[in-house]
Amino acid sequence: MPDSLLPYVEVNPAQEADACVIWMHGLGDSGHGFAPIVSQLALPQNHRIRFIFPHAPERPVTINGGMRMRAWYDIKSMDFNSRADVSGVFESASQVRQLIQDEIANGIPAQRILLAGFSQGGVIALHEGLRFDQRLAGIMALSTYMCEPEKLAAQAHTANTSTPIFVAHGEQDEVVPAFLGNAAYKVLKENGYNCTWHTYTMQHNVCLAEINDISAFISRVLPLQ
Repeated sequence: MPDSLLPYVEVNPAQEADACVIWMHGLGDSGHGFAPIVSQLALPQNHRIRFIFPHAPERPVTINGGMRMRAWYDIKSMDFNSRADVSGVFESASQVRQLIQDEIANGIPAQRILLAGFSQGGVIALHEGLRFDQRLAGIMALSTYMCEPEKLAAQAHTANTSTPIFVAHGEQDEVVPAFLGNAAYKVLKENGYNCTWHTYTMQHNVCLAEINDISAFISRVLPLQ
């Protein structure tokens, strides 16, 4: 991969890829954390989807005593209205944009690229996906929230207004309460986005029912060609 790109774990299909899922992990994790989910999705054996799981840069995280860990942005406060370091969100979103553009340069069109993210990674998936200037296949926002929702209308690009968006959350999530995910969903609906809301009996993680729904979503927005 080019030196300027985020490092990542990749899971390639048996055949040449004609589609791509770029999936961002949560705070303190790495691209290795979600890579095993590909086999659990039970996609058709002849699928041609390349999965990319980038590693967030290491940085000090204020709420964890300044400890360095992989993080898409600093979390300076437990106050949900100001917990995300906005400059860090924009920086990481720009790095994810480079991954998208690299896939496009390698022959996979934007409309065959899906952005996904869990927790912090979901913030980045939503942030970049709604601002990207070409239509994407879809966006998955898992157990997450939206950074600066009040600025969405002014900053978003119209290219992805009709792009399917899968918003999902655990009803027992104590890390990112479900009301934050639902608030993001409501902002999307109010702004005319094509989004769906899914809840599961789980905490800040994924479960089998959610994995099955994710698989169905991926198969719908990235059908075999």
